[in-house]
Formats: sequence, structure tokens, C-alpha cells
Amino acid sequence: MFNSERSTPTVTSAAGGASHRDYVESVLRRKTPPRIVYAPNYWQWFAHHQHHGLLPPEIAHCRTQLELIRHLGLDVFSRNVYSDQQHGWFGGLTEEIWDGVEAREEVHNEGFDRVITRTYAMRCGTLTEQQRYILADSTLVQEKFTLDDTADPLEALEELLRARRWRFLPEKYAQEQALVGRDGLVVAGELFSPLKALHLLAGAVNTTYLIDDDESRVRELLALHEAAQLDLVRQIAAVGVPAMMAMDNLDAAFHTPAYLEKFSASFYEKASRIAHEHGSTFWIHACGRQRVNLKLMDSLGVDGLEGVAFPPLGDVQLDEVMQLTSDRFLITGGISAMETEKFQSADEVRRYVEDLFGRLRPYSHRFMLAASCNTSIRTPWPVIKWFRDAWQEFSH
Repeated sequence: MFNSERSTPTVTSAAGGASHRDYVESVLRRKTPPRIVYAPNYWQWFAHHQHHGLLPPEIAHCRTQLELIRHLGLDVFSRNVYSDQQHGWFGGLTEEIWDGVEAREEVHNEGFDRVITRTYAMRCGTLTEQQRYILADSTLVQEKFTLDDTADPLEALEELLRARRWRFLPEKYAQEQALVGRDGLVVAGELFSPLKALHLLAGAVNTTYLIDDDESRVRELLALHEAAQLDLVRQIAAVGVPAMMAMDNLDAAFHTPAYLEKFSASFYEKASRIAHEHGSTFWIHACGRQRVNLKLMDSLGVDGLEGVAFPPLGDVQLDEVMQLTSDRFLITGGISAMETEKFQSADEVRRYVEDLFGRLRPYSHRFMLAASCNTSIRTPWPVIKWFRDAWQEFSH
């Protein structure tokens, strides 16, 4: 069927009248929607093709990822539909507030790349971090971590964490949700756990060293981040945002069960409780191996994981996730770069989606079809359409 407002394909229930948002909300309520929800993540793929003049003529009119999703008639359940991928891996709905620290950001171009330098003038000295947006790959990479080259990284960490908090921008969220409208939901992907905070400031390797050197002090300092983030959770929940997400790249290689228990479990449990008290849901962005952490996440009250990866990128099949967790635990995923880069025909995609949906249909009240992390920039445009077509065929 067609939406008269935009003249782009949409899928509705047999009875008509239901919207994409209705279907997404059904899953958040653990109710089986009339069809399986398909909420893709085309963030990097679209940016790459747009910036390099590679958009196929069929979608050359699309100016944003949202317009591409609408063109294909799919659902929106997105924490990056509003984000600037050249500026950060996530965010856009919050304002960082500093008390006693002068934070500055400078952006300049080096060739085709965009270099972002952030400096923090503090009592213990000036700290610097640097990121580079590599245009050729349409991706952001970390070139220097904030705590690199500091004489006393834990002293610097303490000063940073005591000075930093966040303000949620409800008017910005309302604006973005209004743009999406009945096509789905904007997820407030603005959060990150204490362990992820240290990853972002020191890198995963140096995080391990810091913990090994003085675990008790690291735990004490990361409690400061937890308190500031829980304040942000309360702000997000208080204005009625239906879904919020911690952008943690939850992977057992870096988020081991022992580390999760010590540094992040308290945050996840408290954030989930706050969300539920306000009728919201709390999610975690997941990458890589998940099997060993699934039951812990479920027990903490976390509502679900975004982008669960399956073998060979991950270590658990999606239907296994459903069997290993309670009937309240939600997941998104099902499509990875392994499929979008290697499938050569519509029939291959069709067989894959038919098998996937066959295994997950009993759990369609807990599942949204999505990219396991993102859509590879090497994905051919026909493959994206083949997945849309197969979803339309088998989703009811």
C-alpha cells in the first residue's frame, strides 16, 4: 500500500490503519505485531554513498537515512537517525556540562578527512583527545585517548568525572520524533556505562591496566560516572521517551562477566528500574560475542540488546538468545555484513530470510529484524531491496 502523504511504499496490517510506530510499540510491550518489525540501520551505508556521489538514481532524491527508510517502506527504531556520524559514534540529544573544567573542541580538515580535537583544561594539566573521520571509509576512528600521556591517569580521571554531567534536550528529542512521526520511534542513544566510559577515555587496553593497578580506586571513580548517567536516565525517562540505549558495544571480549559485575551491573540495574518506573525501556547496543552475558543482562532488568551478532561475527544464534533468556527479553538483529556482502541473488536472500523468520516466528513479540551492527558500505543496493522484498513476503 502507499502512504498518501509521501507516496512511498509502506506495509500495514490487513485491517488497515495501523502504523509502523504501532508495530514497534507492540514489540516494546511484548505483544505480537501483525507482522515482523524491520528497523534497519543504514547510517554508515547511506552517508558513504551520499558523500561519494554513489546513491543509485532510484534514491538520489533521499537526503537523509530517514528518507531512505521511508522510500523502502520500513520501520524506524533508531538511535542514530538524528546523529552526526562525522562528529561522534552516538549522541545528539544531550548537552555536556562541565564544572571547573574548560572544554574546547576544534575541527579542521586534513585532505579529505575531518579531524576533531578536544581539549580539557584542568587543575592537573591540559588533556587532549583526537578523532578522525576518514572520508574514504565513512567512519570515525580514535587517534588519541583523553588519558593518554597523563602523569597520573587516575587523578585526571577523578577530576574529569567529578566535573562532567549531562543535560537532556527534550525539545530536540521532540523535534526528531516529530520528523519520524508514525514511521516509528527515535531511541535516545545517549547513555554509556561506567566501563564504557573508561574505554572511551583510556582505550580498552589501558582500561585493563588501570583496573589491574588499582581496582578499588577505579571502582570508586567510576561510581561518579554512574551517578551522573543515572541523573541523565531520569531526565530522559521523565519526559516520556519510550526507549533509551547505552551505547556500550557490549562484547564479552571487552565486557567480561567479571568486569560487568564489578563496574556496570549496578548502572544497568538502576537504569532499567528508573526506565520501567516511567514506562520506558532500557537497551544496550551489542557487538560480537554475547552468549556468556545474556542471562546476566536479563537478570538485571535490561529490556533488550540492539544488533545481536550471530556466528561467525558473534557466538550465539538469534533463536538461541530467545531460549536462553526470559520471555521479556528483546533483541534486534538478523542481518550482518556476512550476508549483505556475500549474497549474490534475490533467491539467496529469500531463502535466508525465510529460514530466519521460521526460527524466530514464535518470538516475534520479542524480535525486530535489523542490522547486527550496521549496514556495510560494500553492500550493493540490490541486496538492500532483496532483503526488503523477502521481509515483505515472509513477515506476516
